[in-house]
Amino acid sequence: MAKTIRIGTRDSELALWQAHTVQDQLNKLGYKTELVSVKSTGDLILDKPLYELGITGIFTKTLDVAMINGTVDIAVHSMKDVPTQLPKGILQGAVLPRAAQEDIFVFKGEKTEAAFEDATTIATGSLRRKAQWLHKYPKHQVVDLRGNVNTRLQKVADNDWAGAIFAKAGLERINLKPENHIVLDWMIPAPAQGAMVIAVMQEDSFCREACAKLNDKNAELATRVEREFLRKLEGGCTAPIGAYAEIKDEHIHFHGALFSLDGSQKMEIEETIPVRESQDFGALCALKILESGGRELMETIKKEL
Repeated sequence: MAKTIRIGTRDSELALWQAHTVQDQLNKLGYKTELVSVKSTGDLILDKPLYELGITGIFTKTLDVAMINGTVDIAVHSMKDVPTQLPKGILQGAVLPRAAQEDIFVFKGEKTEAAFEDATTIATGSLRRKAQWLHKYPKHQVVDLRGNVNTRLQKVADNDWAGAIFAKAGLERINLKPENHIVLDWMIPAPAQGAMVIAVMQEDSFCREACAKLNDKNAELATRVEREFLRKLEGGCTAPIGAYAEIKDEHIHFHGALFSLDGSQKMEIEETIPVRESQDFGALCALKILESGGRELMETIKKEL
């Protein structure tokens, strides 16, 4: 085990937490490691909504390049940020055990969910969260919110919004989940939300073998189904698509949906199958949505964006 595994990461607090987690686990297995942090385009350009930047994998591209250039050996990502099509030569090395998949609403003051019925302004940089919020609260205003977790929490404090939507896992990982939050159990998460993934070079058998030891089979299967659903719907980072697969008693319970940008249209699917029949399950669920009007909705979304 002479080789030192260089772990590539973004330099936000959450990204570093995730990279340190992987580093600790590899160290426990006896591997030598070092962290190498880089800034991604997604972290540098904060004045435009993500979908306007038109880059797939805006948070992962810089690390992809660093891996291909040989600057780092592996990269640790929030899996929901990773494009469903990995660059040539890069493989999914491991999916770690999944944390909470839910979205939460961090609100200001004493508000409870009942008070949201009044027209108000909330913030999110995600088309998926915006569409689902407007589906439930069509009279509300949704404003764009960008930046890392710490920056976004600060913006909530500094603005007169009612609050903002965050991934529960991200706030929990770095101990920043405020008391004044509500779990949005009606909101379908982003595909692979709450999961961390390690990317590795295909030709690097040493790192592939090391990462494989950290892989969680249930998390790998659930995220595979969700990402298949996303890929088949051609979501990338640009369409309001939610997907969640849960594995219980050797069955996969899947809930997925596609929304129009303004939240007025919702096409959803819920299905349960035995784990042994999981081949192409996510893609088949997406096909059912596409065949029942989803194809036309996707075309409309592309035109509107």
